[in-house]
Amino acid sequence: MNRTAPPARLGFLYPGHAAEDDYPLMANMIEPPAEINLVHTQFVEDAHTVEALSEMGSVCRLAEGAAALAGSGIESVMWTSTSASFVLGLEGIRQQIDTLEKTLGVPASTTAMAFARATKSLDATRVAIATTYPEDVAQRFRDFLRHFDIEVEHMASRGIVTAAEVGHLGKADVIDFAVANTRAEAEALLIPDTALHSAAWLEDLERACGMPVLTANQVSFWEALRFCGKLTPQARMGRLFESIP
Repeated sequence: MNRTAPPARLGFLYPGHAAEDDYPLMANMIEPPAEINLVHTQFVEDAHTVEALSEMGSVCRLAEGAAALAGSGIESVMWTSTSASFVLGLEGIRQQIDTLEKTLGVPASTTAMAFARATKSLDATRVAIATTYPEDVAQRFRDFLRHFDIEVEHMASRGIVTAAEVGHLGKADVIDFAVANTRAEAEALLIPDTALHSAAWLEDLERACGMPVLTANQVSFWEALRFCGKLTPQARMGRLFESIP
């Protein structure tokens, strides 16, 4: 008698409102569909500045959000902001993860860590990066990746200050930006920023760029599944999901 595996139950802490609809979309793109519980966290200012992002990713903000997930039955939890984790450095990320795991009693990670692990999963050591961030914030992402021996061959900064503005970028704009920053010497293209929509266009992005493309919401979802032990090969989710190490 065949038994269908129970769906993954995933928790996401998402700052504000921008591209959070990527998560229910991805939940229904995989087989079996996942169950998600997404909580919007609070912050003082919607701005891609080190100061604003540090406040957004502070342990008190994460603890407030995690409290809303208590008792929800989730099997893993993600802090889904790339920049509001890597700007705090590895020690800050460790504190974020510890806060979530101690509050909820389930494995936790952040989007920044998911990028490092997803890049390694593809056996990529040289990448190109297309960021929506201002230059100083983008540079901190480059510095973060160096801790994992990931070499950045090219990096572009679009210089958008608010997540709300990033969330309004459409398919054509995102694909054009990706193609413009694809480099032959790179083994993958990374597009950090969970405020950027990408889930519906993952295959289109990779066809246009001719290489694996990792986006923030995609790697967050991948990491959440991996941490609860329910990551399986999937179609329509990009090369990251095609073969599971």
